[in-house]
Amino acid sequence: MKSNKSLRRLRIKRNVRKNISGTAVRPRMSVYKSNTGIYVQLIDDVEGVTIASASSKEFSDAKSINIEVAKKVGEKVAEKAKDKGVDSVVFDRNGYLYHGKIKAVADGARENGLQF
Repeated sequence: MKSNKSLRRLRIKRNVRKNISGTAVRPRMSVYKSNTGIYVQLIDDVEGVTIASASSKEFSDAKSINIEVAKKVGEKVAEKAKDKGVDSVVFDRNGYLYHGKIKAVADGARENGLQF
């Protein structure tokens, strides 16, 4: 049986996803957070392809992440997006609260030029 916390996140995720969608010009920036890493993808929902991605595994082999690593992941995905010609995205926080590591990813991406 799932916990109340995970059911709450899934409910929020469904409500967010019914309102936002990514295109080739303005892809969806989806953030996933686990206990051991943070992962970001730029997704074109029309074609069903991932344009660029970055994860905390690229920066450290540590079993846990912190806000500094999350910010580096945001910066890295922004660099990859610039290489692909993307400068504007739709932010999908994937049901997580917008604070801590999720906010650090967004701030890192904004500092490197992504607009959302």
